[in-house]
Amino acid sequence: MTISLKFCGAAGTVTGSCYLLTHPRGRVLIDCGLFQGPKTLRELNYGTLPFDPAKIDVVLVTHAHIDHSGLLPKLCSAGFAGRIIATAETNALLEWMLPDSGAIQEGEVQRLNQRNARRGRAEVEPIYTRADAEAMLPRLSALEQDSWSEVMPGVRACFRDAGHILGAVSIELEVVTDDPKQRMLRILFSGDVGPDIKPFHSGPEGSENFDYVVIEATYGDRDRPRLNDDERRAVLKSVIDQARATGGNLIIPAFAVERTQELLADLIALTARGEIPAMPTFLDSPLAVGATQVFRRFRGALRLPADVSDPFQAPHIHYVTTAEQSMALDRIAGGAIIISASGMCDAGRIRYHLKSNLWRSDATVLLVGYQAPGTMGALLKSGVASVRIHGQEVKVAAKIRSIDTYSGHADRNELMAWLEARLPIARGVFITHGEETALAALKEGILAKGLPKAEVVIPQLDQTFILHPAETPRVTEAEKPARLDRAATDAIRAGRDWHNDYASFLIDLQDRLALAADERNRQVLLRRLRDALKE
Repeated sequence: MTISLKFCGAAGTVTGSCYLLTHPRGRVLIDCGLFQGPKTLRELNYGTLPFDPAKIDVVLVTHAHIDHSGLLPKLCSAGFAGRIIATAETNALLEWMLPDSGAIQEGEVQRLNQRNARRGRAEVEPIYTRADAEAMLPRLSALEQDSWSEVMPGVRACFRDAGHILGAVSIELEVVTDDPKQRMLRILFSGDVGPDIKPFHSGPEGSENFDYVVIEATYGDRDRPRLNDDERRAVLKSVIDQARATGGNLIIPAFAVERTQELLADLIALTARGEIPAMPTFLDSPLAVGATQVFRRFRGALRLPADVSDPFQAPHIHYVTTAEQSMALDRIAGGAIIISASGMCDAGRIRYHLKSNLWRSDATVLLVGYQAPGTMGALLKSGVASVRIHGQEVKVAAKIRSIDTYSGHADRNELMAWLEARLPIARGVFITHGEETALAALKEGILAKGLPKAEVVIPQLDQTFILHPAETPRVTEAEKPARLDRAATDAIRAGRDWHNDYASFLIDLQDRLALAADERNRQVLLRRLRDALKE
C-alpha cells in the first residue's frame, strides 16, 4: 500500500489547517482547523469533512489556534474515536478555546436565525456547540517535546518547539513503508513557525534530514524589521500617545492566546517605567482571561520581562468576563484601552466594541496581527468606508492603525533559514498556509537559493499526493471534486466578502439619496427665495 498526503485545508489559503496522511497501517490527521475569512471559505466549516472521521486513527495538533484546532469537536461528533495528541500547554489552552468557540458559534447562529425568521428562511445549525466541544476534551493526550513516541502502529512522532505560541510545535513523523529499500519515511510538518525574535519565546527548533517537508508561508512574501523588546514597546507607545491625543478609546482586536498576553506584558512594563500613564485597560474576553491563567500556570516555559513582578496583572488592568460587564464598556466615551477577541474581528465581543466605536472620529482601532483576506480586520486595514456588523451597516470614521511588531510568524528570510536548517530534504517540499502571493514568493525564494534538491510544490485544496521513498511527490486524482470552484477561489484570493460589499453599497446608496434630498431641498428654498424677492 502506498503512502499519501491529502491537503484538506490551508492549501491556497491561510486558514483551515488539516492534512490527512494515509499509510499501510492506518490514517493520521495533522491539525483539524476552522476556516476563517470570506463567507465562501467559512461555509466549508458547515459542509461534510473531506474524509471519513471514523477511519482516522489518531490526530496530532501543532498548536491551539482555532485555524489549526477549531474543527476537532466536529470531527469527534462525526465519528472520530481515537486520541488527539498535543503538548500539555496546547491541551490546557484547548480546554478553554474549543468550548468558547462552540459558544460563539451558537450565539452567531442564534442571531442569524432571528434574521432568517423575519425573512422566512430556514434555520441553520451551528458547526458545533459548547457541549460538543466539552465532550471531546477527554480525548486530549499529551506528548512532551523532543521525545519520540509511537502514536499508532507504524508511525512515530516527535514534537519540536516552533516558537510560535505557548505549546506550539513542528511535528516530525517516521512512517514505516512497504519498500524493502527504505523502511522508513521521514516527514516534517512545520506548523506555524515563529520568528527569531519574539516576546515570550526563543527561535524555532528542529532536526534535519527529511524525505518530505510541509512548510507554512504566512509571511512568505515579506521581510520585517527585527525589533528587540524596547523597540517593540516604543512602537506600541507611539500608537497609545496618538490615541490619547484624539481623546477616544483605543480598541485592540487581539487573538486571545499569546497576542493578548504579550500586549498585557508590554502595557504593564510601559506603565511601570512611567512611559505611559496607567490608562484603564479592559481585557474583554472570557477566553483571553482563561488563557492568561494557562500562561501563569506554564510561565516557566516563557521568556518574561525581568523588571515586572507580574506581567499579567496591575491595578489599572481589568478582566471582563460577564456580558453585563462587557456591555457597560459602551458607556466609556474615551480614554480607555479595550482589548478583545477575535484578532481578525470575525467573531466574539470585539464586534460589539467595533460597532460602538468605529463610527467615532476620535476613536482608534489598532490591528496587531495577521488579517486573512476577507476578514473584517483585513477590510478595515484596506481602508473601507463601512462594514457590516450583526446585520447593520457601520461607517468607519475611527483611525485605523496597524503594527506588525507582535507577529507570531517567521518572515520570508526566516522561513528560508528554517528550511535550510532542515536539509537535506530528499523528495519534496509542500508550501501551504499562505495567500497566493506569499506562496509564490516563498517558492521563488527557495528555488533561487537552491535549498532542496527536491520538488517544490504548492498544493491546492483537496489535492492528494503519493509520497514514495524513491520518487518526487506525485499528485493523484481527487477523491471528490474540490470543495471550492474557480470563481470561489478567485473571490477568496481577492479578499472579497459579499456581506461587506453589500454594506458598502447600502451606505453609498444612503449617502447618494441624502445628497439628492439635499439638492431637492436646496432647489425648493431657491424657488421660495426668488418668489419672495419678486413680491
